[in-house]
Amino acid sequence: MQTYKLVMPGDLNHYGFLFGGNLLKWVDEVAWIAATLHYPGMHFVTVAIDNVQFKKSIRQGSILRFECLLQRQGNTSVQFKVEVFRNSPEEVENAEVVFSTIVTMVRVDDRGQKVSLDAVVKP
Repeated sequence: MQTYKLVMPGDLNHYGFLFGGNLLKWVDEVAWIAATLHYPGMHFVTVAIDNVQFKKSIRQGSILRFECLLQRQGNTSVQFKVEVFRNSPEEVENAEVVFSTIVTMVRVDDRGQKVSLDAVVKP
């Protein structure tokens, strides 16, 4: 799965760079969307984001490309690799990786309890 995000003034910290918390929120959201698309009708929550290391600073006006790929499926959980690439509007062709991590999502029922990916959950 691939999606894009434009870094706007409200996304910046007091130094004028992308606030790291916003990037983590977007990464989490992209992984959740990927899980939902891969497993329709199932509910997922995030249980882990591995190795949070911001490799490059990101300024207002940057176009971020999020690429999300299924890495592993367990009994109740799935892992997605999320890579974030930065483009400036002037250099749409030359993207560089600014962040990457593995996001682990677990399937839950309506009570928030873990459920097997193979189980049929009754309403």
